[in-house]
Amino acid sequence: MRKFLIRLGLGFAVLAVAGCNTVSGFGKDLETVGGAIEDAADDAKD
Repeated sequence: MRKFLIRLGLGFAVLAVAGCNTVSGFGKDLETVGGAIEDAADDAKD
Protein backbone atom coordinates (compact mmCIF):
# COMPACT_ATOMS: atom_id res chain seq x y z
CA MET A 1 0.00 0.00 0.00
CA ARG A 2 2.85 2.38 0.82
CA LYS A 3 4.50 1.85 -2.58
CA PHE A 4 1.18 2.55 -4.28
CA LEU A 5 0.80 5.86 -2.42
CA ILE A 6 4.36 6.87 -3.27
CA ARG A 7 3.78 6.10 -6.95
CA LEU A 8 0.48 7.95 -6.88
CA GLY A 9 2.15 10.99 -5.30
CA LEU A 10 4.94 10.95 -7.87
CA GLY A 11 2.38 10.70 -10.65
CA PHE A 12 0.57 13.77 -9.36
CA ALA A 13 3.87 15.63 -9.03
CA VAL A 14 4.76 14.88 -12.65
CA LEU A 15 1.35 16.07 -13.82
CA ALA A 16 1.65 19.25 -11.76
CA VAL A 17 5.06 20.07 -13.25
CA ALA A 18 3.81 19.36 -16.78
CA GLY A 19 0.77 21.54 -16.15
CA CYS A 20 2.93 24.43 -14.99
CA ASN A 21 5.02 24.24 -18.14
CA THR A 22 1.90 24.20 -20.28
CA VAL A 23 0.43 27.23 -18.54
CA SER A 24 3.73 29.05 -18.77
CA GLY A 25 3.96 28.37 -22.50
CA PHE A 26 0.38 29.53 -22.99
CA GLY A 27 1.17 32.74 -21.11
CA LYS A 28 4.12 33.46 -23.37
CA ASP A 29 2.00 32.81 -26.48
CA LEU A 30 -0.73 35.09 -25.16
CA GLU A 31 1.83 37.80 -24.43
CA THR A 32 3.14 37.58 -27.99
CA VAL A 33 -0.37 37.87 -29.43
CA GLY A 34 -1.11 40.81 -27.15
CA GLY A 35 2.04 42.57 -28.31
CA ALA A 36 1.08 42.06 -31.95
CA ILE A 37 -2.39 43.49 -31.31
CA GLU A 38 -0.87 46.45 -29.49
CA ASP A 39 1.52 47.12 -32.39
CA ALA A 40 -1.33 46.94 -34.89
CA ALA A 41 -3.37 49.38 -32.81
CA ASP A 42 -0.42 51.79 -32.62
CA ASP A 43 0.05 51.58 -36.40
CA ALA A 44 -3.66 52.27 -36.95
CA LYS A 45 -3.47 55.41 -34.79
CA ASP A 46 -0.62 56.87 -36.86
